Amino acid sequence: MTASLTLAPVTRANIDRAIAVRVRPDQERFVSPVVKSLAEAYVHPEAWPRLILDGDTPVGFLMAFVDIDWDGKGADFRSGLWRLNVTPEAQGRGVGRFAVESVAAELRRRGAARMYVTWEPGDDGPEGFYRKLGFHLTGEISGGQTVGVLDLT
Repeated sequence: MTASLTLAPVTRANIDRAIAVRVRPDQERFVSPVVKSLAEAYVHPEAWPRLILDGDTPVGFLMAFVDIDWDGKGADFRSGLWRLNVTPEAQGRGVGRFAVESVAAELRRRGAARMYVTWEPGDDGPEGFYRKLGFHLTGEISGGQTVGVLDLT
């Protein structure tokens, strides 16, 4: 991993650079494009979108969610990683790990004990990546996606 990885809020000054972040074509079925994430962030105050920079170069995008009403009934509030897009040239360099660790640190700072993530099941999907980082299956399916959880304590 490059020591110069940082997170930056998405602003008027960098929105076009954020939208330009793309994954490999064979990964597009596993993650929504950044522009959809930013549209969702606009209508979901629980969203925490960030551009991942290596120095000044965008290498990824993440969007976390903080205390979202998971069941829609006000009984199950959760926090976690909503989206993770890493550019093809940055994959395999620790950018994804940095993103997950950054979200975990932010959620700990906010008092969360668990971090959730969902992923599209399928060959060559992100399940192995998340499981390698310590996420465990919850046994739940949300919108057709597998739900994983990481203990933050």
